[in-house]
Amino acid sequence: MQMQQVHYFLALCEELNFTRAARRCGVAQPSLTTAIGALERELGGALFDRKPAIALTGLGLKVRPYLGEIARSADRAREVARTLVPRADADRAGRQAVDSSEHPSN
Repeated sequence: MQMQQVHYFLALCEELNFTRAARRCGVAQPSLTTAIGALERELGGALFDRKPAIALTGLGLKVRPYLGEIARSADRAREVARTLVPRADADRAGRQAVDSSEHPSN
């Protein structure tokens, strides 16, 4: 399972339209359709009924909360990383300054 598939699934859950979900995700509709199909194969069944209108299947309804939590957890991980990265960059810059002062070039 790829994060991209999770995001596409969640967008399609909200839009209930492949074209609008693809546009929202910034991809071509065939790419979104292919990704959803791959996710359905991995999970072992259809996530959406496609006719007469797009609707979540029983499997789609069951997995939606879990896939939503995956997306929220990934967002939280990115937020934590963003708060740590500037500090790591500052620490690295500080170490480089110390290293260069300890080893002056002649």
